[in-house]
Amino acid sequence: MKNRITEILREIRSEFDFSTSSNFIEDGMLDSFDIVNLVTMLDEEFKISIEGTQIIPDNFVSVESICSLLSKYVKE
Repeated sequence: MKNRITEILREIRSEFDFSTSSNFIEDGMLDSFDIVNLVTMLDEEFKISIEGTQIIPDNFVSVESICSLLSKYVKE
């Protein structure tokens, strides 16, 4: 799952190396528009529907936080 999340992040913002950041928001790698795009792509990729109440910056600061969010929806 982590590899696919990283690929999706690269599709959204190819100019950044997401492996070098511990906080995508603070480091300016993702803004609110990027998060909306990311949620849409994650929903489509994993055939889920992330709840609006879960779309908060804390859930999108790292690949690990995104994995944690997805674990609530995806049963591997």
